[in-house]
Amino acid sequence: MENSTEVNEFMLLGLTDNPELQVPLFITFTLIYFTTLIGNLGIIMLILLDSRLHTPMYIFPSNLSLVDCVYSSAVTPKVMAGLLTGDKVISYGGCVAQMLFFVAFASVDCFLLAVMAYDRHAAVCKPLHYTTTMTTSLCAQMAVGCYVWGFIESSIHTGFTFCLSFCHSNVVHHFFCDIPPIIALSCSDIYLNEIVLFILAAFNVCFALIVILTSYLFIFIAILRMRSAEGRKKAFSTCASHLTAVTIFYGTVMFMYLQPSSSHSMDNDQMASVFYTIIVPMLNPIVYSLRNKEVNNAFRKVTKKLKILFGP
Repeated sequence: MENSTEVNEFMLLGLTDNPELQVPLFITFTLIYFTTLIGNLGIIMLILLDSRLHTPMYIFPSNLSLVDCVYSSAVTPKVMAGLLTGDKVISYGGCVAQMLFFVAFASVDCFLLAVMAYDRHAAVCKPLHYTTTMTTSLCAQMAVGCYVWGFIESSIHTGFTFCLSFCHSNVVHHFFCDIPPIIALSCSDIYLNEIVLFILAAFNVCFALIVILTSYLFIFIAILRMRSAEGRKKAFSTCASHLTAVTIFYGTVMFMYLQPSSSHSMDNDQMASVFYTIIVPMLNPIVYSLRNKEVNNAFRKVTKKLKILFGP
């Protein structure tokens, strides 16, 4: 990667300079972050410990939890440290690493949501053929494909971004090293970067949303054909939760990346980014896993064992 920059560190402006807000924000983000880690790592451990959950259906939720932990960890600890200590400086290499891992795992998250929608379509619309359609090897291949594409895309974005020259300011109008605020600092021509960013982001969002919406269209048709009113209500409730998280994630991503740089408002971008970098990873365990009957049963089983082991 050829680099003609003279900048060796960046200054992240963060979410606020108001001293009265920094401590409350630090406490809030700390609680959210630890809830995210406990929730997502707890789901992974439950799936690993309970042999009844060692099925293709739970490959995707466990990977989603892992991805949420990593891409939240790429951003949130630095934000917390900046709020607590006031040190908002990030090294050039640290900025590269943060962008690489955040973009990679956010892209993986994007495609995992799509394959999970397809998995639900197979389970609801063709339940008798589910075990032969969604085999363990196919689910593993789909999950690996999400990771491979995520890191390919991230490498492209990171390479194009840090090949630019940064010879004016090193003050990033954001709380982490995201693509739009970093390329906005460059004194090079960023037209190609904007085109690449728009094309790849549009491909990700459009492809994933087509898969999700098509899958749920067939799911809704199958639900409407159900004779049991209780079954329809339960299925609609589950779909509504899933689609709510999808709407929040994709809505903020489209707001951030599918608009020209002249239309960007850094304050609005930061508010949108808080949702998909910090809030959504905390919500995913609730939306996708804790509402699942088998996962709840596994949780009760582990809780009972712990009470027997550590009880009075």
